[in-house]
Amino acid sequence: MLNAPVVLQVLPSLVTGGVERGTIEIAEAIARAGGTALVASAGGRLVSAVEDAGGRHVTLPLRAKDPLTVWRNAGRLARLIRAEGVEIVHARSRAPAWSALAAARRTGARFLTTYHGAYGEGFPGKCLYNSVMARGERVIAISRYIADLIAARHGIDPARIRVIPRGVDPVRFDPGAVPGERIARLRKTWGVPDGMRAIVLPGRLTRWKGQTVLLEALARLGRTDLCCVLVGSGAGRPGYEDELRRTAARLGLADRLRMPGECDDMPAALLLADVVVHASVEPEAFGRVVIEAQAMARPVIASDGGGPTETVQEGVTGWRVAPGDAGALARVLDHALGLPPDEAAALGRRARAAVQAGYTTAAMQRATLGVYRELLG
Repeated sequence: MLNAPVVLQVLPSLVTGGVERGTIEIAEAIARAGGTALVASAGGRLVSAVEDAGGRHVTLPLRAKDPLTVWRNAGRLARLIRAEGVEIVHARSRAPAWSALAAARRTGARFLTTYHGAYGEGFPGKCLYNSVMARGERVIAISRYIADLIAARHGIDPARIRVIPRGVDPVRFDPGAVPGERIARLRKTWGVPDGMRAIVLPGRLTRWKGQTVLLEALARLGRTDLCCVLVGSGAGRPGYEDELRRTAARLGLADRLRMPGECDDMPAALLLADVVVHASVEPEAFGRVVIEAQAMARPVIASDGGGPTETVQEGVTGWRVAPGDAGALARVLDHALGLPPDEAAALGRRARAAVQAGYTTAAMQRATLGVYRELLG
């Protein structure tokens, strides 16, 4: 990498999620290329993953959104930039990005952003608050959908935008690398009976991820051989978890609903699934779980909006359904479950090949390092 630069990534915390995973993957790429990878956040369980990747973590109160702390964080980051000789500041979330922008201006460090979400604008001032993610010298969009949104919403020169899709590691997410005992262990831990087909929806337990849509779809199917597994953290929303249980009971699905929480073995979890469902009711900026399922050669059904419109080729590498349409989801689920084994296997092979061709972690890392080189050019 050009002159082995010092790169500082900033984000609120390192607990869980796609932003955090992307940060770790880029820290690994920077370190592997001979640079210095710094990550500043409020901390969390993934700090050790940053360090394992060759990065160094600096704990700062970057989760805070109040103006006084954001202003103070700008000073903290400026001192860090000067002390470490940081050349590039890479912001990945809005509140820390405001601090990072001010710090970069004070120190002369180059500033870029990754625009990770669609970011709602329903409250006064949100448009201005969001706009910091479009103020980088380069703005990385995680899908073409997000690139178009940035250009339309913020009116920035498209020449500043770089589309770099999220990636998956096809070595870790390889159906041939997961022994049967890992799948059997999960099936036993989650209480999925032998002979029961598993419909798996990975994602945080939050209403916009569409868990209730899947429950409604399964109820419409009226089959008793299907077990619904909602994999993901409640993220501090016990009320929604209770709502899902009540909904399942009302629909006659209580004995076939599983909510195991976080899973540390997602390749096995996806391979356990007969069908993987992405049911978000709002457009997803990218939808990493979709390409993870495709990398595992699983039949995947995704909401027809946002990132999945780019990663799921209808009827070729999976299927798309209108967001929030339980009837449509039920019909496509019935079709997917009824595919002959050879057709399901062929679809899975096509899906995995598509991921290997365009959506790998290595490709995402190379492209991001390329943007760094542009800034240092």
